[in-house]
Amino acid sequence: MLRVRRKLRLETEQLTLRPPQHSDFTPWTSLRRESADFLKPWEPSWADDHLTRKAFTNRVYWAQRAIAGGTEIPLFLIRRKDEALVGAITLSNIRRGPAQAGTTGYWIGQPYARSGYMREALQAVVHHAFHELNLSRIEAGCLPENTPSRKLLESCGYKYEGVAQSYLQINGRWRNHVLYANLRSDRRGRTGIG
Repeated sequence: MLRVRRKLRLETEQLTLRPPQHSDFTPWTSLRRESADFLKPWEPSWADDHLTRKAFTNRVYWAQRAIAGGTEIPLFLIRRKDEALVGAITLSNIRRGPAQAGTTGYWIGQPYARSGYMREALQAVVHHAFHELNLSRIEAGCLPENTPSRKLLESCGYKYEGVAQSYLQINGRWRNHVLYANLRSDRRGRTGIG
Protein backbone atom coordinates (compact mmCIF):
# COMPACT_ATOMS: atom_id res chain seq x y z
CA MET A 1 0.00 0.00 0.00
CA LEU A 2 1.36 3.40 -0.99
CA ARG A 3 1.56 5.91 1.82
CA VAL A 4 1.26 9.63 1.20
CA ARG A 5 4.35 11.22 2.70
CA ARG A 6 4.74 14.69 4.09
CA LYS A 7 6.49 17.15 1.84
CA LEU A 8 10.13 16.12 1.67
CA ARG A 9 12.55 18.91 2.57
CA LEU A 10 15.96 18.68 4.23
CA GLU A 11 17.74 21.74 5.62
CA THR A 12 21.47 22.22 6.12
CA GLU A 13 23.43 25.26 7.22
CA GLN A 14 23.47 26.74 3.71
CA LEU A 15 21.06 24.63 1.67
CA THR A 16 17.51 23.45 1.24
CA LEU A 17 17.28 20.00 -0.33
CA ARG A 18 13.95 19.40 -2.04
CA PRO A 19 12.53 17.47 -4.99
CA PRO A 20 12.71 19.11 -8.43
CA GLN A 21 9.79 21.33 -9.44
CA HIS A 22 8.60 22.43 -12.87
CA SER A 23 9.76 25.99 -12.08
CA ASP A 24 13.37 24.69 -11.81
CA PHE A 25 13.62 24.10 -15.56
CA THR A 26 15.45 27.33 -16.48
CA PRO A 27 17.99 27.30 -13.63
CA TRP A 28 18.59 23.54 -14.09
CA THR A 29 19.10 23.85 -17.85
CA SER A 30 21.38 26.88 -17.44
CA LEU A 31 23.52 25.22 -14.78
CA ARG A 32 23.79 21.93 -16.67
CA ARG A 33 24.64 23.73 -19.92
CA GLU A 34 27.32 25.99 -18.39
CA SER A 35 28.78 23.03 -16.46
CA ALA A 36 28.65 20.51 -19.34
CA ASP A 37 32.42 20.20 -19.85
CA PHE A 38 32.87 19.83 -16.07
CA LEU A 39 30.12 17.16 -15.68
CA LYS A 40 30.25 15.01 -18.81
CA PRO A 41 33.50 13.13 -17.99
CA TRP A 42 31.81 11.72 -14.86
CA GLU A 43 28.26 11.05 -16.08
CA PRO A 44 26.39 8.75 -18.44
CA SER A 45 26.13 10.23 -21.95
CA TRP A 46 23.47 12.89 -22.19
CA ALA A 47 20.52 12.06 -24.44
CA ASP A 48 19.96 14.41 -27.38
CA ASP A 49 16.95 15.89 -25.55
CA HIS A 50 18.70 16.09 -22.13
CA LEU A 51 18.25 19.87 -21.77
CA THR A 52 14.73 20.13 -23.22
CA ARG A 53 11.63 21.17 -21.32
CA LYS A 54 9.93 17.85 -22.15
CA ALA A 55 12.81 15.82 -20.71
CA PHE A 56 12.84 18.00 -17.59
CA THR A 57 9.06 17.67 -17.17
CA ASN A 58 9.46 13.88 -17.36
CA ARG A 59 12.23 14.15 -14.75
CA VAL A 60 9.91 16.03 -12.36
CA TYR A 61 7.10 13.47 -12.78
CA TRP A 62 9.55 10.60 -12.36
CA ALA A 63 10.84 12.18 -9.13
CA GLN A 64 7.29 12.50 -7.75
CA ARG A 65 6.50 8.84 -8.53
CA ALA A 66 9.84 7.60 -7.16
CA ILE A 67 9.41 9.47 -3.87
CA ALA A 68 5.79 8.33 -3.49
CA GLY A 69 6.84 4.74 -4.20
CA GLY A 70 9.74 4.89 -1.74
CA THR A 71 12.27 3.73 -4.34
CA GLU A 72 14.31 6.91 -4.82
CA ILE A 73 14.70 10.36 -3.32
CA PRO A 74 15.96 12.84 -5.93
CA LEU A 75 16.70 16.25 -4.42
CA PHE A 76 17.87 19.58 -5.80
CA LEU A 77 20.36 21.60 -3.74
CA ILE A 78 19.05 25.14 -3.35
CA ARG A 79 21.35 27.70 -1.74
CA ARG A 80 19.17 29.50 0.80
CA LYS A 81 20.86 32.91 0.66
CA ASP A 82 19.85 33.51 -2.98
CA GLU A 83 17.72 30.49 -4.00
CA ALA A 84 20.39 29.41 -6.54
CA LEU A 85 20.29 25.83 -7.76
CA VAL A 86 23.80 24.48 -7.13
CA GLY A 87 23.43 20.74 -7.88
CA ALA A 88 21.47 17.60 -7.08
CA ILE A 89 21.73 14.45 -5.00
CA THR A 90 19.72 11.24 -5.19
CA LEU A 91 19.26 8.40 -2.75
CA SER A 92 18.37 5.69 -5.26
CA ASN A 93 17.81 1.96 -5.46
CA ILE A 94 16.25 1.96 -1.98
CA ARG A 95 15.92 -1.67 -0.94
CA ARG A 96 13.84 -2.85 2.00
CA GLY A 97 13.54 -6.31 3.51
CA PRO A 98 16.82 -7.80 4.70
CA ALA A 99 18.97 -5.26 2.78
CA GLN A 100 17.68 -1.91 4.14
CA ALA A 101 20.06 -0.13 1.78
CA GLY A 102 20.28 2.59 -0.84
CA THR A 103 22.76 4.23 -3.19
CA THR A 104 23.83 7.86 -3.33
CA GLY A 105 24.67 9.73 -6.51
CA TYR A 106 25.24 13.44 -6.96
CA TRP A 107 26.44 16.26 -9.19
CA ILE A 108 27.35 19.89 -8.58
CA GLY A 109 27.50 22.77 -11.02
CA GLN A 110 31.02 23.90 -11.83
CA PRO A 111 30.64 27.39 -10.27
CA TYR A 112 29.76 25.75 -6.92
CA ALA A 113 32.31 22.91 -6.85
CA ARG A 114 34.59 22.61 -3.84
CA SER A 115 32.52 25.05 -1.78
CA GLY A 116 31.32 22.51 0.81
CA TYR A 117 27.76 22.37 -0.52
CA MET A 118 27.88 18.71 -1.53
CA ARG A 119 29.41 17.71 1.78
CA GLU A 120 26.47 19.34 3.58
CA ALA A 121 23.99 17.71 1.22
CA LEU A 122 25.55 14.25 1.47
CA GLN A 123 25.67 14.39 5.26
CA ALA A 124 22.00 15.44 5.36
CA VAL A 125 20.93 12.63 3.03
CA VAL A 126 22.90 10.02 4.99
CA HIS A 127 21.36 11.27 8.25
CA HIS A 128 17.88 11.14 6.72
CA ALA A 129 18.51 7.64 5.36
CA PHE A 130 19.69 6.27 8.68
CA HIS A 131 17.37 8.12 11.08
CA GLU A 132 14.17 8.71 9.09
CA LEU A 133 14.17 5.84 6.61
CA ASN A 134 15.86 3.37 8.97
CA LEU A 135 18.30 2.18 6.32
CA SER A 136 21.39 0.30 7.42
CA ARG A 137 23.73 0.75 4.45
CA ILE A 138 24.30 3.58 1.97
CA GLU A 139 26.46 2.81 -1.06
CA ALA A 140 28.22 4.98 -3.62
CA GLY A 141 30.55 4.49 -6.55
CA CYS A 142 32.78 6.77 -8.56
CA LEU A 143 35.48 6.61 -11.17
CA PRO A 144 38.87 5.70 -9.66
CA GLU A 145 40.47 8.94 -10.90
CA ASN A 146 37.73 11.15 -9.42
CA THR A 147 39.79 12.07 -6.36
CA PRO A 148 37.50 14.96 -5.24
CA SER A 149 34.49 12.61 -5.14
CA ARG A 150 36.46 9.92 -3.32
CA LYS A 151 37.63 12.42 -0.70
CA LEU A 152 34.07 13.73 -0.32
CA LEU A 153 32.72 10.23 0.31
CA GLU A 154 35.45 9.45 2.83
CA SER A 155 34.89 12.75 4.66
CA CYS A 156 31.21 11.81 5.02
CA GLY A 157 31.86 8.40 6.60
CA TYR A 158 31.93 6.19 3.51
CA LYS A 159 34.61 3.53 3.44
CA TYR A 160 36.28 1.97 0.41
CA GLU A 161 35.06 -1.55 -0.34
CA GLY A 162 36.58 -2.47 -3.70
CA VAL A 163 36.41 -2.08 -7.46
CA ALA A 164 33.51 -3.06 -9.72
CA GLN A 165 34.64 -3.88 -13.25
CA SER A 166 32.67 -2.27 -16.11
CA TYR A 167 30.19 -0.97 -13.53
CA LEU A 168 28.48 1.83 -15.48
CA GLN A 169 28.60 3.44 -18.89
CA ILE A 170 30.14 6.84 -18.31
CA ASN A 171 30.52 9.31 -21.13
CA GLY A 172 29.82 6.50 -23.62
CA ARG A 173 32.25 3.86 -22.26
CA TRP A 174 31.94 1.02 -19.76
CA ARG A 175 34.03 2.13 -16.80
CA ASN A 176 35.31 0.53 -13.61
CA HIS A 177 34.17 2.19 -10.38
CA VAL A 178 35.52 2.23 -6.87
CA LEU A 179 32.79 1.28 -4.43
CA TYR A 180 32.16 2.82 -1.03
CA ALA A 181 29.63 2.21 1.73
CA ASN A 182 28.49 4.08 4.80
CA LEU A 183 27.05 1.85 7.53
CA ARG A 184 24.73 3.01 10.29
CA SER A 185 26.58 0.79 12.75
CA ASP A 186 30.12 0.74 11.42
CA ARG A 187 32.79 -1.20 13.28
CA ARG A 188 35.32 -1.11 10.44
CA GLY A 189 38.55 0.75 10.91
CA ARG A 190 39.51 3.82 8.92
CA THR A 191 40.16 3.22 5.24
CA GLY A 192 41.01 5.70 2.57
CA ILE A 193 43.02 6.78 -0.41
CA GLY A 194 45.45 8.90 1.50
